[in-house]
This record gives sequence, C-alpha cells and structure tokens, in this order.
Amino acid sequence: MNTHDHDSDHDLLARLRALPSERDVPTDGWARLSAQLPPREPQAAPAPGDNVVALPIRSRRRWWLPVGAALAASLAVYAVAPWRHAQPEVPVPSALQLQAAAMTEQYQQAVASLPDGRAPEWQPALHELDESAAQIRAALAQDPRAPHLLGQLKRTYALRLELTRQAAYAAESGLTT
Repeated sequence: MNTHDHDSDHDLLARLRALPSERDVPTDGWARLSAQLPPREPQAAPAPGDNVVALPIRSRRRWWLPVGAALAASLAVYAVAPWRHAQPEVPVPSALQLQAAAMTEQYQQAVASLPDGRAPEWQPALHELDESAAQIRAALAQDPRAPHLLGQLKRTYALRLELTRQAAYAAESGLTT
C-alpha cells in the first residue's frame, strides 16, 4: 500500500464523518418529483378471481430507502475496513534474484562434489568468502534490480570454488604448511 492510498482513505473517512447523520426531505419534494414524471397510464382493475394484495402507498414508495441505506453503509464499510488492507504482500522475486538462487544452487552442488579439504590454514579465507557471498545475497534481497550484485556474487562463488579446489589439493598432497 502506498501513501497515496493511505491519504485517500483518511480523506474518505473525514468526508464520511462530515456528512450529517440525518437528512430532511423537503416537504414538497414528492410533489415536485411527481410533477416532473410523465403521466401514468390508468391500470386495469384486477379481475374478480385474482389474489392481489394491495400495499399501502407509503410502503410502495419507501421500500428502497432502507435497502439503499443498507447498501451505502455496506459499501462504506468495505471501502474503509482495515482487514482489506491488512493482507501481507508476497514479494515476487526479480529475474536477478532467480538467477542468484540458481547460481547459489549450482555453487552448492559444485562444492559438494569436491573432496573434503580440511586444511586449517585455508579455513579463514574460505569463511571470509562465505560471509561475502551471504552479504551479497542480502544486498540483492534489498535491491533486487542491481545487476552488479549478481556479477559480484558470481565472482565470489568462482573464487570460493577455486580456493576450495586448492585447499582440497593441498590436503591430498600433504602440502599444508
């Protein structure tokens, strides 16, 4: 929800509160209205066997007032109800975020396929690269339309894979210092 919607909701609420709670109909309102209507065709009288219930004229004319008021009230409640705006928006991942997720999956598969090189002297550098990749992914979550972050993540993963290969080779060769 943007601030424009929020402001218009407050404006609508203020205008609704400013409306009078009751409105008087002019005493000659019906007379003026009936004068503007075209003349009615005379209705045929019901046949002697017809079951016709005649409603009083007053109820025939005013049945729409409570229905209209109920409809207006329900529309007003719907327009300003807080539950309508309380639904959390599910963010849709950007194309760069989807590429980063695929790249992360490929990187994890590549690391899993390498031999386990647990050379202690390599661990601080490997940990530092892992932290850098995590920070880049967090920055990409904050700014999902930043292509330079995707390139930086790719370089970090490539460097981490190369360093992991070298650590595995060093551990297998016994070249640890």
